[in-house]
Amino acid sequence: MVNRKELRPDDSPRAAYGAHLRRLRENQGWTQEDLAGRTSYSGQHISAVETARKPPTLPFSREVDQVIGCAGTAESLERLWNEIRYGSLREGFPEYVDYERRAVEIRSFHLGIVPGLLQTPEYAQALANGDMRRGSITQQQADERVAFLMERQAALARDRPPMLLVVMDESCIRRSVGGAAVMGAQLERLIEFAELPNSVLQMAPYEIGERRPFDLPVNLLTLSDRSMVAYAETHAQGYVDRDQATVVKLLTAYHQLQAECLSQADSVAAIEQVRKGMA
Repeated sequence: MVNRKELRPDDSPRAAYGAHLRRLRENQGWTQEDLAGRTSYSGQHISAVETARKPPTLPFSREVDQVIGCAGTAESLERLWNEIRYGSLREGFPEYVDYERRAVEIRSFHLGIVPGLLQTPEYAQALANGDMRRGSITQQQADERVAFLMERQAALARDRPPMLLVVMDESCIRRSVGGAAVMGAQLERLIEFAELPNSVLQMAPYEIGERRPFDLPVNLLTLSDRSMVAYAETHAQGYVDRDQATVVKLLTAYHQLQAECLSQADSVAAIEQVRKGMA
């Protein structure tokens, strides 16, 4: 115990992670060198993470979780790393993104803003900057939010990309974000998306009124084993639902929504009309 440095977990998220790592290690009765001998990391590296001199990483968190036996539990370092890394995101969203990366089909409905997977960097930055100016996030968090979104988009650009079925409320294209130039480029991006072989884009016009079954954004994921996961969110938080009975009900409502929507061709024509009106 000689030279044991006192930790101050309240100083920062990184310090809280380090203190949690030390507690997990000591609960096993291990020294830093004991833990190092069971992982691919040195004792010096573990010491630096515990004392917040080095930032934790996802590979480190997962490896230590496996060694200690807390993977997938409330005690896991990966869970804490996610909280640190995605602290500017809604609760539940990092869990959803993990499913999203493995999905073979993605169905989504959005109101007010263009869905994240279809946003241009400039549009996404304008939204994040708006939250920053209102004081809900910092500039660093705004930049991290946009970078994370770009990572999500890149993760879906694979050899066998998922099928993306997107329904947007008409408000998504009517609400101008970032000014005419940013919004015009965003609308052009939507038109390009509709031309992809793995895409379906439809608009829910205002005229469908009460026949629109959703009043909040909804995401439905089909995984490779054909199981499904749903994700819905409010302004404050998100929630991942794996109960198949609930997901099937949402899927039925989604199909009913699609039946009320414009066709993809008519949706693209409506987007093009709005885009031209901004020129």
